[in-house]
Amino acid sequence: MPFEVIRGAGLPTSHLPFSPAVRAGGFVSGQASVDDAGKIVPDTFQGEFRRSLENARRILAAAGLTFADVVQVRSYVDNPADLPEYNHLYREYFADPFPARTTTVNGLGGALKYEIDLVAFAGDK
Repeated sequence: MPFEVIRGAGLPTSHLPFSPAVRAGGFVSGQASVDDAGKIVPDTFQGEFRRSLENARRILAAAGLTFADVVQVRSYVDNPADLPEYNHLYREYFADPFPARTTTVNGLGGALKYEIDLVAFAGDK
């Protein structure tokens, strides 16, 4: 297999067919406001954003990576009205030089307010 699946105790799981992260440059599957069993935890936009990023942080850490290793972010914001808050909160997790980023809106169908997926560069870690 050309990559290693990152799994472990204390990381969120899902009943959906995807790996939470693979080590082959450090891809992290979409992370949302879910608990460790993969159950959606509805919250305010800020609450869902923070839970999503903390899930991603734990997965990156399990692969020996941090947000500083992230080279690309894809974010999904359900309500366009949340974009100003999203940009404000985003700066708490990512610093200059910022990773490449794509943000889409109106694509989560109302079940979630926010989701993120990441690509991190693992190098020789």
